[in-house]
Amino acid sequence: MLWTCRVLCSQAGPSAGGWKPLSFDGGAFHLKGTGELTRALLVLRLCAWPPLVTHGLALQAWSQRLLGSQLSGALLRASIYGQFVAGETTEEVRACVQQLQSLGLRPLLAVPTEEEPDSAVKTGEAWYEGNLSAMLRCVDLSRGLLESPGPTGNILMQLKITALMSTRLCKELTSRVRRPGGSLELSPERLAEAMDSGRDLQVSCLNVEQTRHLQASLSRLHRVVQDTYEQLRRDAEAADRAGLAFGVKLVRGAYLDKEREVARLQGTEDPTQPDYKATSQSYSRCLELMLTQVSHRGPMCPLMVASHNEDSVHQATKRMWELGIPLDGPVCFGQLLGMCDHVSLALGQAGYAVYKSIPYGSLEEVIPYLIRRAQENQSVLRGARREQELLSQELRRRLLGRGLRVPH
Repeated sequence: MLWTCRVLCSQAGPSAGGWKPLSFDGGAFHLKGTGELTRALLVLRLCAWPPLVTHGLALQAWSQRLLGSQLSGALLRASIYGQFVAGETTEEVRACVQQLQSLGLRPLLAVPTEEEPDSAVKTGEAWYEGNLSAMLRCVDLSRGLLESPGPTGNILMQLKITALMSTRLCKELTSRVRRPGGSLELSPERLAEAMDSGRDLQVSCLNVEQTRHLQASLSRLHRVVQDTYEQLRRDAEAADRAGLAFGVKLVRGAYLDKEREVARLQGTEDPTQPDYKATSQSYSRCLELMLTQVSHRGPMCPLMVASHNEDSVHQATKRMWELGIPLDGPVCFGQLLGMCDHVSLALGQAGYAVYKSIPYGSLEEVIPYLIRRAQENQSVLRGARREQELLSQELRRRLLGRGLRVPH
């Protein structure tokens, strides 16, 4: 993840008075229009239906044949695309960002690119170079949003290393580094020097093709991050003085079924937690660890609490208060655009830094990306029942004309 703005950090301690938990009862829904809430309820209910998610790509193709591309596209834009995607043009993305900012939320730009290991087309150098171009356009878009008037605040973008570099090579490098003694040829310092200088990298443990691909991948990474030279320089100087900086995006994990299937096929130990309770306990422990690190290291340890779980968000906000971590400090929260708004809005209105992951692009680019994300996150989508209930309550309140609710 690239930080396109400096992380702010003050040293204020806990505020006066006791900590009061945020209320995630949908009270902040009054900030949204009835049309938005209706669409959100409809789309979340559709996405919680397993057959739609499992056969999403086939249903999309069937819809295009039956209704035609224009009508099928219009229906998607009015539903799933409109709920989860910022738009296609720069103007549409800017309008989405401005709307988020008016709600106290911040943008986390997401380029819908990824590797498909079994696809010859989507693993070649031309594919990675195309992804690089898309990411550079995202950097330019981020810069343009920063230059636009209004309270922009920090703007982040998501960068997947496997969109620029082979997953297989990433695993090979990780395996080499993890071996006793590691590999001096693959030290972070040597890779960073090669990325910065552009000079040929010789790695004896890799074959010619792997070495060539690694060199090209480092070059792509360099071209993306050199827009952020000053930030990298400051981070490098700080890392040199105090060891390594450690920035973390803490997630529960979305690849449960895939990881278990790989372990089964390879005859290796299942690397996942046995159940959701154990996963939540692990997340809680990791969150506590990272918040303690933040309290000690400040901006050298930026943390994104990427979770739709209300208990995890409560834990984070309470511990931030107890540890004296300021709201404008190096801890932020992350949720998906179009989901978990009852949590995002409550956090944003309370002054926390909240980022919504906002994919953007054409229907052809984004819909397959969304369907794959939905397939990976089926448990999350099925677990969005509480949000659906809150949306239904708010819509009923409006239809019955009970007036605006005063948020807690």
